[in-house]
Amino acid sequence: MAITFSKLIYHIIFSTKRREPLISVGLRNDLHAYIGGIVRAQRSILLEIGGMPDHLHLVIRTRPDMSVAELVRLVKANSTKWVNERPDSIGRFAWQEGYGAFTVSSSQLTGVCEYVRNQAEHHRTRTFQEEYVEFLKRHEIEFDEAYLWS
Repeated sequence: MAITFSKLIYHIIFSTKRREPLISVGLRNDLHAYIGGIVRAQRSILLEIGGMPDHLHLVIRTRPDMSVAELVRLVKANSTKWVNERPDSIGRFAWQEGYGAFTVSSSQLTGVCEYVRNQAEHHRTRTFQEEYVEFLKRHEIEFDEAYLWS
């Protein structure tokens, strides 16, 4: 075949360093828009973004020659720099080192995007740590909780 066809959709989750509540209401919308720009600059599409003061969920459609690791690295590095250079920045903003990335089928996309949009509702009954462990288990990813939160 002369043409490559793909539809690579990922649900990516990562938290602030030490899961500190660094994403204030005043920062949230600007941060989401800035991350959308980073994703677009990589010729990818941010389908949904949401989260809480201590973590983000991104639903991204990316091109086949862009690795998830590189995309996440660019999002985290560039958004960290941008937040720390803002005139209203207080303290040192940083993301955790790792992340979770889960594939999303087209048939599940609407539900995943709805889940990401409704983070406040989900976190009324469970913490980020509980949510993250649930994702790892649901996707049958082996982990040792002793090393999960370093």
